[in-house]
Amino acid sequence: MTAIPVGITVNGQDHEFAEPPTVREVLARLNLPCQGVAVAVDGAVFPKSRWDETVERGWEIEVLTAVQGG
Repeated sequence: MTAIPVGITVNGQDHEFAEPPTVREVLARLNLPCQGVAVAVDGAVFPKSRWDETVERGWEIEVLTAVQGG
């Protein structure tokens, strides 16, 4: 049986993974920082305590960094 790739969107770009990754693995594979960022899934804050949960097909993930300005 062939596995069906898991398609998700990260910061507006589509990505496919052969097997469902965790949120933490998505960040690592896409070379995104794990420190100093906030993650939202389908428009809702996704707490760091849940980053080891498996990503579901079709999720829209936004990785947000704090920016200083004035």
